[in-house]
Amino acid sequence: MPVKNDVVLGKDVRIFQPDLVNLYGCQIGDDTKVGAFVEIQKNAFIGARCKISSHTFICEGVTIEDEVFIGHGVMFINDLYPRATADGALQTEADWVVIPTTIKKGASIGSGAVILAGITIGEKALIGAGAVVTKDVPANAIVAGVPARLRGEARKS
Repeated sequence: MPVKNDVVLGKDVRIFQPDLVNLYGCQIGDDTKVGAFVEIQKNAFIGARCKISSHTFICEGVTIEDEVFIGHGVMFINDLYPRATADGALQTEADWVVIPTTIKKGASIGSGAVILAGITIGEKALIGAGAVVTKDVPANAIVAGVPARLRGEARKS
């Protein structure tokens, strides 16, 4: 599981175990930390000063702005209606459209959360561990549960 040559790494990006990640066609901003067993696919963008914890999957179409925390085992999804085949043949990239997802500056996503396609998580929002985020999350909101529901407001520090 390598870091491919087409990955654009900012200044002082730290990948603590480069043999234990799968990064290809993505861009990672300055001073970001990437843990072990992380996959970041092509056309995913990670901002500066982020922390991507171990066992996280960031798929094509995900944009993570600056200063975002991603907990362990977070999963992003870019297809709301996945299928293995189209008319009896295995699907190819031509058979589906990536649905973009955006995580705004300073947001935090707890371990084990699942973020569905097409979601925007607002600035400094806090997503509880294990949440399944099915709708946009406003700035400074705290959401948790399955499906994730508003639980309060994050401190505006």
